Amino acid sequence: MQRFGQVIGLRPEDAAEYIRLHADVWPGVLAKIEACNMRNYSIFRYKDLLFAYFEYIGDDYEADMAEIAADETTQEWWALCGPMQQPVPERADGEWWHTIEEVFHVD
Repeated sequence: MQRFGQVIGLRPEDAAEYIRLHADVWPGVLAKIEACNMRNYSIFRYKDLLFAYFEYIGDDYEADMAEIAADETTQEWWALCGPMQQPVPERADGEWWHTIEEVFHVD
């Protein structure tokens, strides 16, 4: 199992709508997340910054993320949520949510 932490900005004018959408995430989006080996997925908000945490239990992360990206329902969800987000300047090429370094963990 791999743990991931990611950050992205949230446009302040869209915060209420973003929270509303995530209070009732589409079942197809949730099913695809599970099918692609993501578990314990959470998004936290601190002012205009979103922090996501998830655990990946698969053995081909790139293939699973590509499957999520190719999913029609997920693409529709991203079309709604994407304009509300603002990637951080430090993101890598091709990255939307910026993956950050884990510096501490204890079970």
